[in-house]
Amino acid sequence: MSSSAVVIGASGGIGAAFEAALIEEGAFEVVHGFARSRRGDAHIDLTDEASIEAAAAHVAKGSPPSLVIVATGLLHEGDKGPEKALRDLDPEWLAKTYAVNAIGPVLVAKHFLPLIPKGHRAVFAALSARVASISDNGLGGWHGYRASKAALNMMVRNLAIEEARRKSRTVVVALHPGTVDTPLSKPFQGNVPEGRLFDPERAALQLLDVIEDLKVPDSGKLFDYEGREIAF
Repeated sequence: MSSSAVVIGASGGIGAAFEAALIEEGAFEVVHGFARSRRGDAHIDLTDEASIEAAAAHVAKGSPPSLVIVATGLLHEGDKGPEKALRDLDPEWLAKTYAVNAIGPVLVAKHFLPLIPKGHRAVFAALSARVASISDNGLGGWHGYRASKAALNMMVRNLAIEEARRKSRTVVVALHPGTVDTPLSKPFQGNVPEGRLFDPERAALQLLDVIEDLKVPDSGKLFDYEGREIAF
């Protein structure tokens, strides 16, 4: 059966790399790339559910998706960034961080998972982060980013359980791409070990390899760019 792929956040560094790699591979009848900066049918805004619903309706007109990747994330914007201490917490910034990092991807799942047909292998993947692991957190700080991505991890687990009741071959996962040379990580690249700062193209290909190897029992988990599970 012919199928399509969907990339949410296709104007970002890693999202654009996902879109380009999937088009080049040619395994899908069509690759849909959506982004807030795009217009018309390719527009999507994770803080606007109506735009997410419209994007899903556009995809529904063609081949059903067997791969949906949410390649989005908010770490800093303007003078706002990851909090270093409790005194830095700002309710408006926290709310926006949760809206983009947790609520938005879940709303994508709400509207796109129903498009996946039964009986066929499919993957829904959302970019998370190692720093969202509660068990791996030994440094603290980055409160909003850590907590919002941890919330995303919980929703991935919930979605995996619920989706398994309807479509036993759908895999729902969170993925940690490592530190990718994009505007999101730019202010924080100084302490990245040599060889661990990936260009977007490499990061996308690494994660596509992970996605290809995923099995149904992997659903509801968080994996890094080498396919290793990260404990929540």
